[in-house]
This record gives sequence, structure tokens and C-alpha cells, in this order.
Amino acid sequence: MAANKSLEEKQKIAHERSDELKNAVSDYREALQKMPIGFERWPQILENQKRIKEYFKASEQDWENWRWQLKNRITTIDVLKELLPLDKQELDEIDKTGSRYRWAVSPYYLSLIDPDDPDDPVKKQCIPTINEYIDQEGYDDPMGEEYTSPTSAVTRRYPDRLIIKVTNQCAMYCRHCQRRRGIGEKDLATPREELEEAIDYVRNNEEIRDVLLTGGDGLMLDNQTVAWLLEELDSIPHVEIKRFGSRTMVTMPQRIDDELCRIFSEHLPLYVITHYNHPLEVTPRAREACFKLARSGVSMGNQTVLLKGVNNDPFVIRKLNQDLLKMMVRPYLIFHAKAVKGTSHFRTKVEEGIEVMEKLRGYTSGLAIPNFVVNAPFGLGKTPMLPEYLISMGKDYLKIRTWENKVVHYDN
Repeated sequence: MAANKSLEEKQKIAHERSDELKNAVSDYREALQKMPIGFERWPQILENQKRIKEYFKASEQDWENWRWQLKNRITTIDVLKELLPLDKQELDEIDKTGSRYRWAVSPYYLSLIDPDDPDDPVKKQCIPTINEYIDQEGYDDPMGEEYTSPTSAVTRRYPDRLIIKVTNQCAMYCRHCQRRRGIGEKDLATPREELEEAIDYVRNNEEIRDVLLTGGDGLMLDNQTVAWLLEELDSIPHVEIKRFGSRTMVTMPQRIDDELCRIFSEHLPLYVITHYNHPLEVTPRAREACFKLARSGVSMGNQTVLLKGVNNDPFVIRKLNQDLLKMMVRPYLIFHAKAVKGTSHFRTKVEEGIEVMEKLRGYTSGLAIPNFVVNAPFGLGKTPMLPEYLISMGKDYLKIRTWENKVVHYDN
């Protein structure tokens, strides 16, 4: 581009480029007009909540109590059919699938469903279908966690970090869950002696600098146990950061109470890794929970699973990630769905995830671009899947492809 152009000529080029960039997102802006979004659906969600509260005879104080939400999870078709319009075949299939795979959904998360939309993406994540029952593909433990557990509560796949599974309980049991084998028929916190054994393992292995507390859902523990775990980990000099894996900001944001935030603020640096999959899950109530965590000093990252029929659409993921940033949540990872038995109907081709990444890079903020990863089988770890931007290399130059598919020479 010639440097001796006049200011008027340069501005003309800049305006032409502005028009080009505006056109690059016109298809996305058009797609937003048809996309269900949590903030836009909020008035309808509030109506759903009113109807659910009337059924349970619950006050607003009850609704905002996370223990009430947990106690009143919907777990039977007798209750579910009173709250969602389901035909006899659907009810029979839910009942049949429930005989093999446990299900439960919090009243709050149920309120996000559009009862008139049979393809509602929230419904697909929480209400069982016959696809789960008939599916014989995949593995109960595709990550090989039983072979990467040096103690009963620990999973270790990497040199400097590990997982401690603190409970098998969740506010809602995702239909794509990678640990559905551990849900069982009862909600069970990991026994204190097993947690102590896990902490001793961390203490005795000085290369461990990062500990993730998960489950189940790490925030299904009571506040006193959360505080005890953080105090124990803070007493280990080589532990640099703690993380909680939790979907409660999505499925039961009432869990983020003032006492929990106070405890977290006393144990920084602390990260919460959450799990939003669709823009419908990003609501004013979810934002309130995330802002409370942010004000307490907690950093938040999001892990999304790419799910067929839910979010395997580049525009859905782009909108999700942009909305997450508005709640102080950094998009962190997009997972290719694991080969978990009962979930093959959710699995996409890896190419779909790469296409999602192609439609993020350059089209939105760098902060809104996570890594797309495939979990190598049986505990071999996260492996990034990336679009190719390097075409070739010479002795002192590169040939690269930009986000707009323009091929350029670059001096090296």
C-alpha cells in the first residue's frame, strides 16, 4: 500500500475497508434475529418461574434459597408432566431411560425451557430421551479415570495439576455428562477420610501447583466444607492456585450466596470453571451470580461442550462467548464431546468444531476465543484442534492465511 497517498485517499480506503468489515458480520447479525437468547427470553422465563413456584407453593424466599432448589429438583415424570407439556410417548421414553440413567433438574433450570419448543436446547440438556437408552456406543469411562487415580478421589493426567472429586452430586444431571457412571442413585459427598488422603497426596507431591475441586459439582458441598478444603490447600506451600469446577451459575445460581463469596475472597487466587453451553443459559440471574463471584475476587472461565442440536453452530457459540464476557466469564475451552455411552446422539464431527473456530478468529474479540480440544482417549489429555493459518515456510519468509482467507507473504 503506497505511503505517499493523500489523506483523502487514505480515508477513502479506510471507509471501503469499514464497509468490507461490516459485511463480514452481516450474516451473524441476521442470525441473531432468530436465535433464542436468555436476556431476551427473560420475561417468559419469569412467567415460567411464576408457574413453577405456584405448583410447589414456594415463596420468593424459597426460590432464592439454593437448598430449596436442590431439595425440589424435578426427578419424576409425575411432577415433570405438570410443569412441561409432554405427550404419553415422551413420558414413557423418559421413564424408560430413567430406569437406566438417573436424571434431575433444578426448578430454576427447568424455567429456562420454552414449553412450546420441542427442540429447545435447554430441554435437550436436561430431559432424558430414548436416544440414551438405545445407544450402545462409547464407553462408561472414556477418559480412563480409573487408571489415572493414584488415590480414590484424585484424577491425575498432567505433570503439575490434578483433580479432586469431592462429590457425585449436581444441581442438574446433564444428559451429556462424562461421569454419568458415578451419579448413582444417591447424592454422596466424598468421605472426609478420602478427601484427607487426596490432600495428603497433594502435600507429598511438590510438583503439584494447581488443584481442581470438582465432582459432580464442586459447589454442591456446604460452605463449611468448602472453607476447610481451601484452608487445607492454602497450607501447602507449593499449591499456587485452586479451582472449582461448577455448573451452579448455570443451573442453580442461587448457590452463589454471600457466605460462599466471603470464603472465596479469603482464599485467593481462586478460579471457578463453569459450563455454559448456549446463550439461553446466560440470564440476568446468572449474571448476578457471576458478578458476585467477580466482586469477591474470583476469576471465571467457561468450558463449553459442542453438542449436536444444541450449539453446533458457529453463530450460537459466538453469541454465547460474547455474552459470557459481559458477565466477567472468559471463554476457556470448547470440548469435542467425549465417547460416553448413552450420549452418541450429541456427538459432532471434529470438523464442526474447527469450523466454529474459523468463525471466531477475527470475527470477534480475542477474549471471546477459547481453545477447541479433543480429549485423547483414556486419560492422555487435551489435544488442541486448530485451523491451519501457516501455509508454507521458506528460508526467510512465511506464506500465511488470514482470518478472511487472504494469502499473504510475511518476512521472517
